[in-house]
Amino acid sequence: MNQLIYDFLHVTESAALASLPWVGTGNKFEADRAATNSMRNLLNKIQMDGVVVIGEGEIDESPMLYIGERVGAGTGLKVDLAVDPIDGTTSTSKGQNDAITVIAAAPKGTLLHAPDMYMEKIATGPKAAGKIDINATIEDNLYAVAKASEKQLNELTVIIQDRERHQKWIEIIRSMGAKTYLFEDGDVIPAISTCIDSLNIDLFVGIGGAPEGVLAAVGIKSLGGDMQARLLPSTEEEYDRCKSMGIEDPNQALRLEQLVGTDNCAFIATGITSNMLLKGIRSDQKKYITHSMVISGLDKNLRCTETVHLINS
Repeated sequence: MNQLIYDFLHVTESAALASLPWVGTGNKFEADRAATNSMRNLLNKIQMDGVVVIGEGEIDESPMLYIGERVGAGTGLKVDLAVDPIDGTTSTSKGQNDAITVIAAAPKGTLLHAPDMYMEKIATGPKAAGKIDINATIEDNLYAVAKASEKQLNELTVIIQDRERHQKWIEIIRSMGAKTYLFEDGDVIPAISTCIDSLNIDLFVGIGGAPEGVLAAVGIKSLGGDMQARLLPSTEEEYDRCKSMGIEDPNQALRLEQLVGTDNCAFIATGITSNMLLKGIRSDQKKYITHSMVISGLDKNLRCTETVHLINS
């Protein structure tokens, strides 16, 4: 994957810039369409034989990059792609923080192939890797992470999306003395934040989109953390769709190696608006500046890069 990383970086930077005119306009559909069109156009120029295994929808929902869509020039490495032209469309439309454009990639057959539906997720950093269990209670997971991290419960911080569906978890976490870090939109970066020591985030829990779950899993695996997930089909149609994609038991707990089956993977994200790891796009009359992060599963490191894009007069 390392040979394709900078091609993917060009894709996320360009998609982020394409969405910029729509930041704060209230029109999340047009923002997403602009980012998607840019992403699709540039992906199709890369020397690879790619398939979108995690995307925004099905084939009849264009202009989204749909599940099963073939991208790339059709030559070179066969690649599974997880994409989200904008993780945080609501934030983008409102001009708020926490919007990114993101791609994860791995060799064919190594990323979970799953529908666009809700997914339950739990993640932690390297210190507590192997200790979390999505089948256990939130209390048991807090005790396990505290022990592995050599912390007291009141020293733990759990990052969780501020949604009604999470209110019971939030109450339990606080009742045990741990702190909560609540965020509004886009859960890819919050999940990965558990692997960044300087942020002091010990655990991520929540229910969000499956595409975002697989994207986050690539970054977490590459940084030595741990993640587990469970798809949450809400209809018989969604259940059958899972089975048609090869998931025999759609309700099973998915371990990290089932989400990402290789270390030869890459995660690339560019900030549209600022978040806890990335700066949003900055501009003046002569240039735009983008801030991106690149995580290589082979190198086990995270690189942040700023790019100056000159504005043609």
